Amino acid sequence: MRGIVLDLETKKDFREVGGRKNLGLLGVSVVGVYDYNINQYDAFEEHQLSELENKLTQSDLIVGFNIKGFDFLVLQPFLEKVNLSNVPALDIMEDIYRYAGYRVSLDSIAQATIKEAKSGDGLMALRLFKEKKIEELKKYCLNDVRLTKEIYDFGLKNNFILMKSQDGLLEHKIPVQWPR
Repeated sequence: MRGIVLDLETKKDFREVGGRKNLGLLGVSVVGVYDYNINQYDAFEEHQLSELENKLTQSDLIVGFNIKGFDFLVLQPFLEKVNLSNVPALDIMEDIYRYAGYRVSLDSIAQATIKEAKSGDGLMALRLFKEKKIEELKKYCLNDVRLTKEIYDFGLKNNFILMKSQDGLLEHKIPVQWPR
């Protein structure tokens, strides 16, 4: 399988574009990917999205956390050759939602499953972009890609991932059957 793990950071927040209904207006500051075929992490800025698009066309599976509900919708207006609604994608958030009936953060799944926390949040990423700290932003985004990859790898190996209950007191196993 030629798979990649993808995460995206935006240039704007929801307030700046009139709410969640306008995801395509958020802009792309950085897209981070891990390519299983070459065992390599890469970060792409908006002006490099044609290179990313080539990578997407060569992938058999795109893995991410809330990629169908967010990343793909933000990214699609910048792509010319790929319709993201037609690409094979595994959205870890979908399995969690099917199991739990509610959405949880990447941070909470990472802490429960691989015992690691995120290095920041989306508001920090926006601040880094606005302060033109692009290398720090890439590092942050690629760390989210790494966490997502490690959660996916854990699920592949064990056929489950973990989440904490909403009160944070219990851990629940979420059964998964993911393609390799």
